[in-house]
Formats: sequence, C-alpha cells, structure tokens
Amino acid sequence: MKPDQLAPLGDALARLLSPHAEVVLHDAVTDEVAGIWNPLSGREPGEPSLLGELAELTATGEGVYGPYPKTLPDGRRLSSVSAVIRDDDGKPAYVLCINVDRTAFEDASRLLAAFAAPVAGQPRVLFEHDWSETLNEIVGAYVRERGATVDRLTRADRLEVLGQLDAAGVLSQRRSVPAVARALRISRSALYQLLAEARKEPADADPA
Repeated sequence: MKPDQLAPLGDALARLLSPHAEVVLHDAVTDEVAGIWNPLSGREPGEPSLLGELAELTATGEGVYGPYPKTLPDGRRLSSVSAVIRDDDGKPAYVLCINVDRTAFEDASRLLAAFAAPVAGQPRVLFEHDWSETLNEIVGAYVRERGATVDRLTRADRLEVLGQLDAAGVLSQRRSVPAVARALRISRSALYQLLAEARKEPADADPA
C-alpha cells in the first residue's frame, strides 16, 4: 500500500473535522510524515515523524491507540487517536493520526457552564412596583401547587387567588382589573363579583 492510496482517507477526515482537527499519515518504515491535512502543528510531508516507541507499542498487535493528550507549541491541547496500518506480513507500514484541537469545545463547555449557573433573583429596585410581575408570580405559583391549569380553577380557587392578589396590592393598581381578568380567564363583571365576595367581611356570629 502506498501513501497515495491512503490520501483520500486523510483528506476526508480532515474535511469532516475541519477546522478543528489535523490528520497526519506517518510512514512507519522511514519514520517520516507521508501526508498531512489541515496542519495545525505546522509540519510538512518529509519531516521526521518522531513516532518514538512505535515498535514497542505496536508489538501488542493493537490497531488503534487513544484518545491520548498532546499539546501544540502554542499551548493548545489536543486529543489524539492513532491507527496502525499494517502490511501483508502484519508489520506496521503507516500510522494515521487524528489530532483534534480541544480549544473550541472547552470554550463551548465554559460558555454552557456559565449559562447553567444559578440566576440571581430579580433586583427589587426594578420590580417592586411591577404589579404585573407579582400577578404572574401569584397565579403561576397557585396553579403549579394545584397541578391544574387556570381554566380548571374552581370558584373557591379563584376567590383564594383574588385574596392573595388583593393582599399583595395588585388590585389597587391602575388598569390592573383587565389584566387580572385575563390571567384568571374570566370576564371583568365576574371578577368584580368575585372580588366583592372575597372582600366581604364575615358576618358577626349570632349572640348566644
């Protein structure tokens, strides 16, 4: 097998993983770079491969090694995989190495971790007068606790919610009635009726 026969494989892998990976074909006999695609390391064909302990590693008969860490001169970290390509006698002829630059993936990981960080509460100075936010919070919390939708709230449920909204001062705000009616899926007239009932003081107990 000649380097030209393996070149399409190296080119295909480099195109698939571009621009994050370098693909290098090493000649195991001459210990030289036989081909390189997207050369992150700056190496060129014909340069020494410096495969080091290739003979010792390939004596095990394994075909693929890695992933294992490597580092570029500029400090970028790589994850590498090497595949040993043997001749008809079973001896190492070429070693195909794929070196993936981890920089983009590590940056993405840090970005996702930042988004996953706990979100601070709403600044009170900005939202203390936002009654619509309070309206949404009260109604939303109520339906979540009940495990029901607003449409399925009973009359008693709506009375309880209106009591909470009234206590929070929502219903004393200008133009709050239409918003509360929409939130509870009822008409304004129905809201006024329920509100009157919710605000009605309990009758004094009959004297004994």
